[in-house]
Amino acid sequence: MGRLKGYSIATFFSIALHGVVIAVLLTNWQSESKKTVIQPQYIQAELVQLAAKTKPPPKASKPKVNKAAKQRQQAKRRELERKQAQAKREAALQERQRVEAQRQRKIEEERQRQERERARREAEFAQALQEEQALVAAQQDEQVANSYMQLIQQRLSENWSRPPSARLGMEVLIELSLVPTGRIVGVTIIDSSGDTAFDRAAEQAAFKAQQFKELQNMESVIFEKYFRRVKVVFSPEDLRL
Repeated sequence: MGRLKGYSIATFFSIALHGVVIAVLLTNWQSESKKTVIQPQYIQAELVQLAAKTKPPPKASKPKVNKAAKQRQQAKRRELERKQAQAKREAALQERQRVEAQRQRKIEEERQRQERERARREAEFAQALQEEQALVAAQQDEQVANSYMQLIQQRLSENWSRPPSARLGMEVLIELSLVPTGRIVGVTIIDSSGDTAFDRAAEQAAFKAQQFKELQNMESVIFEKYFRRVKVVFSPEDLRL
């Protein structure tokens, strides 16, 4: 009985041991069946030697500027910009003033030129008018003088007695000196005829006339121009002034 009990116990342990072995085998088989095995592929590769990486230079650190200095710099920049803008405005203003002054100068020069031109034309017109008036006056004076010359010629011709020695082509030129009253104050032979009797007869004709009272009413300008000295030509054919 005791041997049977010992046999039984041994049998139990043997079965239990086999059971444990079987359990372990089953567990390992399931675990291996679930694994995916990747076989490595052999790739022929060349050895590449990598160049040593150059380290970049360290970045310069920005100087630290405090807030007050930065504000001063900004203020200086704004002041500089303001001055530059002011300088540009002043330069533009000066340029406008220069252009305006030049324009005004041209206007003034043109005005002065026109004024000189107008004055020149007025002077030329006045001179031309004066010359025309003087010419008209001279013509009128000459007409008046000619009328008095005819009077003198007539008086001298009336007082002249041709001498017997008078011949054709003979002439004597005398000059009468008169005063504004018309009186003869002098007789001068300018060009002799070569015959004394003929010359003397001309002088006597002048002295006989003595005075031309009609000259008293003459304007002094006309008298001084035409009658202060009067030249008279005596010839047998005619008496000419």
